[in-house]
Amino acid sequence: MMEEEKRKKIYSPQEALKRAYKFCAYQERNQQEVRDKLYDLGLHKQDVEQILAQLISEGFINEERFAIAYAGGKFRIKHWGKIKIRVALKQKNISEYCINKALKEINNRDYQKTLEKSIADYSKKVTEKNPLKKNYKIAQYLISKGFEPDLVWEILRGV
Repeated sequence: MMEEEKRKKIYSPQEALKRAYKFCAYQERNQQEVRDKLYDLGLHKQDVEQILAQLISEGFINEERFAIAYAGGKFRIKHWGKIKIRVALKQKNISEYCINKALKEINNRDYQKTLEKSIADYSKKVTEKNPLKKNYKIAQYLISKGFEPDLVWEILRGV
């Protein structure tokens, strides 16, 4: 006997709007995340776009605010570099203007300190004895975390 597939509940536009309010109030969201959520609730394109317009006009969705919060969080918590943050925001369909604004919000002194601390922390983990190979491994790691290669090598040569 086969299990019956669980049917998704289809929400009315009014119910979906209430759920969207909660979804947006919980944390910053971008338009695409909310759009995807509304489609998951079984809404049609016209209703989705209408609800999105309402959420934007009421300030529940703000791409610039989202980009700043996202960039700040990824930098402070995950210690991502600006390159990786830029790529992630582009994947979320954030405008170039909002991406640039968000990256400008990251304090340059904090960025430099975070990079230096990451270099110091990771260099303790690398067991390589040859200093050139060790620096190469450290640089590869930090570049993969989204830090600018020029900046990484500048600090490594000065260390």
